[in-house]
Amino acid sequence: MADVVSEGAAERRTGPLRAETALKTITADPASPERVRRTLEQALVFAGAAFAALYTPAGTLLGPGRDGDLLRLVESAGVPGNLYGLRESYPLDGRSPVAAAHRTGRPVWQGPAELADCADARRMPARDVHLAALPVRDGTGGCLLAVTERPGGFGADDRACLELVAEAVAFPAPAAPAEDEELRPDAFSLAMDTGRVEVGDGILQLFGMSRDDFDGRVETLLGLTVPEDLPSLMSVVEAGHMSIGERELEFRVLQPTGPPRWLRLRGRLLPGDGRAARLVGTVADASSLRDEITDVSRVQRLAAALATAGTVEDVGRAVVAALRKPLRADRIALAELENDRLVVTVLDPPGPEAWPELWQLEWRAEWPDAPVRAMPTLAAALREGRTRIWPAGTTLEPALAEVGPGGLAVLPLSAGGRAAGACLIGWDEPHDFGPDERALLTASAGLAGQALTRARAFDAEHELVGMLQRQLLPRRLPELPGAVAVARYLPATAGLEVGGDWYDVIPLSEHHVALVIGDVQGHSAAAATLMGQMRTALRAYATEGHPPDVVVSHANRLLMELETDLFVTCCYVDVDVEEGTAWCVRAGHPPPVLRYPDGTTDIAVTDGGPPLGVVTQAEFPMTPLSLPPGTVIALTTDGLVESAELDIDTGLDRLAAELTVSDPVHLGLAADYLLRNAHRGDDVALLLMRYDGMAVKPLREGWTVWRVPEASRQARRFTRRTLRTWGVPPQAMDAALLVVSELVTNALVHTDGRVRLDLTLIGRRLRVAVTDASARSPVKPTSLGWEATGGRGILLVEAVSDVWGTVPVSGGKQVWSELLLKY
Repeated sequence: MADVVSEGAAERRTGPLRAETALKTITADPASPERVRRTLEQALVFAGAAFAALYTPAGTLLGPGRDGDLLRLVESAGVPGNLYGLRESYPLDGRSPVAAAHRTGRPVWQGPAELADCADARRMPARDVHLAALPVRDGTGGCLLAVTERPGGFGADDRACLELVAEAVAFPAPAAPAEDEELRPDAFSLAMDTGRVEVGDGILQLFGMSRDDFDGRVETLLGLTVPEDLPSLMSVVEAGHMSIGERELEFRVLQPTGPPRWLRLRGRLLPGDGRAARLVGTVADASSLRDEITDVSRVQRLAAALATAGTVEDVGRAVVAALRKPLRADRIALAELENDRLVVTVLDPPGPEAWPELWQLEWRAEWPDAPVRAMPTLAAALREGRTRIWPAGTTLEPALAEVGPGGLAVLPLSAGGRAAGACLIGWDEPHDFGPDERALLTASAGLAGQALTRARAFDAEHELVGMLQRQLLPRRLPELPGAVAVARYLPATAGLEVGGDWYDVIPLSEHHVALVIGDVQGHSAAAATLMGQMRTALRAYATEGHPPDVVVSHANRLLMELETDLFVTCCYVDVDVEEGTAWCVRAGHPPPVLRYPDGTTDIAVTDGGPPLGVVTQAEFPMTPLSLPPGTVIALTTDGLVESAELDIDTGLDRLAAELTVSDPVHLGLAADYLLRNAHRGDDVALLLMRYDGMAVKPLREGWTVWRVPEASRQARRFTRRTLRTWGVPPQAMDAALLVVSELVTNALVHTDGRVRLDLTLIGRRLRVAVTDASARSPVKPTSLGWEATGGRGILLVEAVSDVWGTVPVSGGKQVWSELLLKY
């Protein structure tokens, strides 16, 4: 193992020598349009930079007198610069590292401490980065900018490599062709002011046109391209975009027969020197040429894809898409390193038969995981932390040799000095690894390692927030008398965080039920947390017995007191299951959609208030709804009825139409049917309730208890008379009369204010409820002595009741008891 480490250290010490050799090869052709980008790429390969860029005074690019007081971005390589808060231009007299290196002619090296004090500190990422700015010594005053995430920054060898890159990148860019110069067959020259374009005969052949058929207008050529490729192509041929450097892209042109042909365009905007600026470059057939592994666009495309990769699986797919085709590899695997095992994230091809026997034995569901200790060569490469390549015929352990019998490349994916995973690329036929291919592999490993580390952190956070949201949503909906409710929740598949959509079904007293659906602004852990707070608050206010408008108003006041920047929309429907009526209150939320028994639907016309958390003294009007038995109420969040391509009115109409053809008998299937084409760019919550009506309506009577000495006797008399009217025989009344006597006496003795007695009979189940003005619940004594003069009443109620309890209500509490009358 010591020999392996010494070998790696020796190779790293030769970094400047290898960089010098590579740069001499690149600069041998100073007229190459790829020279600048290929030169910058060497900073990624030999200096460990994650980003490298060339800035030049704007006048050298756009001509004298145009933005001459700026250093403007000309070309870049690696991850997008905006990930580090970098700008496309900096003032020459500013305090930026680029401007300082330009003015002084000396390199500027800055670590996290220096960057924290700079003017752009708020634009920089939270993680530690190191930055280098080196002057380009070619007389134009350009500057090389490089960024790394290595913990130690740029070491001595890295700085030497950057000095070499700064010298090599100083070669002059290709000039525009002269007016009378004949264009090469693959070249073009576009006048930016008139749109007239001169093209070589080879380009016309690629577009399937003859010289006689071409009218010299760029629109004629654009009209032959595939429509989906036009936006990206237009971004290249517009001067405003091209002013920041050379560009390259691939696009498709339509053919008379067969599939479209892929073409590759490279171009640069050049100053006019007294006349209009021109876009010059080349167009080549990308479908007939072997993908150029040395092409910096491959690295940039990988960087762009990794910049938007949110999960570990996204990172794996981006690496496979970027490397397998240009490398002509037969198999590629990306795996995370967890303790001493490689947990595979992506395999291409995905079938077990294409992989070594050890991998097949360790297959777990979709992908395998394999112990690193079974592959000591791989373990050594991971410890060393650099790309390793083994050509055909190298003696390796079977678990590695069978991945690439014709050649194997192992890319340790490291970030912050720690190995996060590995990428294995294998060939079946003998493969020749050229220097450009090695450079691509090394650069890709650095980019993928940083992306994998970010994705792992995101996955952990996303799982934590998702678990929080799942815990805050109801695990199951309650069974309702005379109604059935189902709910569905679909998290967004686009975006990086979960949202604050929620639903709730709250059983209330006297056979009322509250249906609630809401949406917290944004997608974050804060939104999910606030969702839990609002759901709890609405449930608490509802169970206290407040009317719907008061419930929502209280929730609005609470949200204003929380002083959050987020607002909340919700729809609250209080359904009277006995009477088949409901009251609806909306706070900036889509209205309910009703499906009647005959199959017709209606979008409820309801008055609405503002979203919660916007106006302190807001009004939330109530709208009555009529619910014949068989009616379905549909409540949803805006994710189902609104998107960038769908306005909310059209979305509600579509929901109503789909609800019409759904089957209300099987409410769960109806909910799945409504969500089958849901737009997944946002969270979606859906709550359905079918009102069936109660088979047996309860009998109810109430009486206000007067505070007189004979109050308990009068309460018993009222109870006896009511039960006799309901057909209850006298022998079945004793327990009920005892409960009434004890609960009324407790309320009169221990509270002040109004006392009310309510009786409810459903079949043979009697509910006795006594409401008073005190919020304090009765306390059951733990022990009673023989001398005690009170406290036995609650024990008697507990003894004769099937179940009893207390609930808070508006302005006090309600103590209740349920008994099964036996007769």
